[in-house]
Amino acid sequence: MSDNRWKQYALSLAIALLLGSAGPAVADEPTVFGWVEKATLEPWGVEVKAKLDSGALTSSLDARDVERFEKEGEEWVRFRLKLEDEESGELFTEWLELPVYRNLKLRGAGGVDRRPVVLMKVCLGDTVYEEQFSLRNRGDMNYPLLLGRRTIGHLGVLDVRETFRSEPRCSDGAPLVEHDPEEDDATDREVSAS
Repeated sequence: MSDNRWKQYALSLAIALLLGSAGPAVADEPTVFGWVEKATLEPWGVEVKAKLDSGALTSSLDARDVERFEKEGEEWVRFRLKLEDEESGELFTEWLELPVYRNLKLRGAGGVDRRPVVLMKVCLGDTVYEEQFSLRNRGDMNYPLLLGRRTIGHLGVLDVRETFRSEPRCSDGAPLVEHDPEEDDATDREVSAS
């Protein structure tokens, strides 16, 4: 995120904190999300718990059987979503093939991990966001979806004291915030694996 976007984010946070203690909400007040929220993966509408993690830069999605391949000279990835729908309790399984947007190299206590990153859509509140997601088997994690700073920066304000401040309610005509390649960092490395 650029310095200018961070300044805007910090200003939004300060305004939200001031308005929160000053009384009734103002129409232009930024949306506040808790550190855990319900989100839906689009276009399927499958509801999952999402952890908003300001310690991670790139969002991460539970993906199984990840396999890279080449298609028409481009790098693609095939993977399986295996998620429990929080609303219905049913198991959702879907095979996807998507172009690799970029490759991510993470350094953590366990060594170096390389992951493909794809563009996918997620609904939080009443808005659909097209975001970067690194693919990783998160079956042993509490949250199948982790939203990093790139995504959090588009949402509004993160209140780490709260959870489940919003419900995903995106209809066919919901606003879409498309991925902006201008916001991409020049680096493909991150410090810690979340």
